[in-house]
Amino acid sequence: MKSAILVKNNMTAEELWKKSGLTGNYDAWAFGDDADRLAELVKKGIKTATSSLLCFYELEDEELPGTGQYNIILDSQNQAVCIIRTKKVYVTTFDKISENHAYKEGEGDRTLEYWKSVHRDFFTKEMKTIGKHFSTELEIVCEEFEVVKCSEN
Repeated sequence: MKSAILVKNNMTAEELWKKSGLTGNYDAWAFGDDADRLAELVKKGIKTATSSLLCFYELEDEELPGTGQYNIILDSQNQAVCIIRTKKVYVTTFDKISENHAYKEGEGDRTLEYWKSVHRDFFTKEMKTIGKHFSTELEIVCEEFEVVKCSEN
């Protein structure tokens, strides 16, 4: 009996973009914590949302994601995993994240309690990098998206 060998499809963001037939601009990035696992959740359609701290957009003078924008999700080796299209963007505070958003983020048991626990730890570390402290009143950029194309199809 032959054993199944999983071959990872190594493809750059540019190669995936060209293969997709899409035109226009895109951004390519990896999730900040456990890039491979989170990219795989996106690829499987389990993770359809993400969140980040508004203050980092402001510090880097970066525009918020916009509806209809394309992003290429990268793994930890900067290989393209899939293309997503932003469906919805809104800003809320950490303490007002909804159960629905936590579920769409697709992590753990998909509950709000799990989301708050994991993101409190992650955002605390992120805030320390700029010499600030975590607060439940921190503004969070929430983004919902759909998968448009994966590197293996």
